Amino acid sequence: MVFQTERLIQVLSKVREQKPVVHTITNWVTANEVAASLHAIGARPIMAIAPEEVGEITSRADALVLNLGTPSPARIEAMLLAGLQANKDGHPVLFDPVGVSASKFRIESSRKILSELRVTVIRGNRSEIGTLAGREGCLSGVDAVAGPEDLHQASEHLSKKTGAVVVASGPQDLIVFSGKKVIVENGHPMMGLVTGAGCMLTAVVGAFNAVESDPMVATVSAVAFFGLAGEQAALQTNGPGTFKSALLDALFSLTPDQMRKGIKVNFT
Repeated sequence: MVFQTERLIQVLSKVREQKPVVHTITNWVTANEVAASLHAIGARPIMAIAPEEVGEITSRADALVLNLGTPSPARIEAMLLAGLQANKDGHPVLFDPVGVSASKFRIESSRKILSELRVTVIRGNRSEIGTLAGREGCLSGVDAVAGPEDLHQASEHLSKKTGAVVVASGPQDLIVFSGKKVIVENGHPMMGLVTGAGCMLTAVVGAFNAVESDPMVATVSAVAFFGLAGEQAALQTNGPGTFKSALLDALFSLTPDQMRKGIKVNFT
């Protein structure tokens, strides 16, 4: 466990040292929060969405994050073009299926992305993961109100089907890949009251995967780090508005020693 913890901490240090470029085709509702979170951890965001340029932009980035939050035919086309370029270059591709069960268009677009691209990490709430796995999931807006009866089984099935690390976010974050399961218990309920917290997390996972070749190590590190930052932010505020600012400050200032002492990661 000591060796594993130290390796997780090293990923944060590498992000701050290497300052990876992360191309995010993200939810326009939360684009500012996503860019701010990447800047806060030391990464460099770029947010091209035009199909005419996404391939070129992606070729100059270290990771690609695809967020389904506000889809359109042109945006899905851009995601596919960017994803093919990232696959060609051997760079990680992250997929956040925001609100996937809200419409047939979202479901069909997600299936197309997962069938045509090699995706490194899929991160969603329990409903979104259940939908992609072919299990039941229920949303109210884009928030999960129900998920599959067996989240572990659904996540494992989706991981095997896609070859991706699967993160099912919730009060406890479940991360599965290649027969391995990890539970991350860091986080705070206030995070669920901030629009864009999930999108921010996916972007941070992208940055961590940009500098670490083992996607499971990178993803566990990012999820634990982000959850711990949420805990630190909650100590400074009593409401969602100031919490968002405090969260960005925590992402910026959280030290490796604080991470060493504070992360709650259970390997099963």
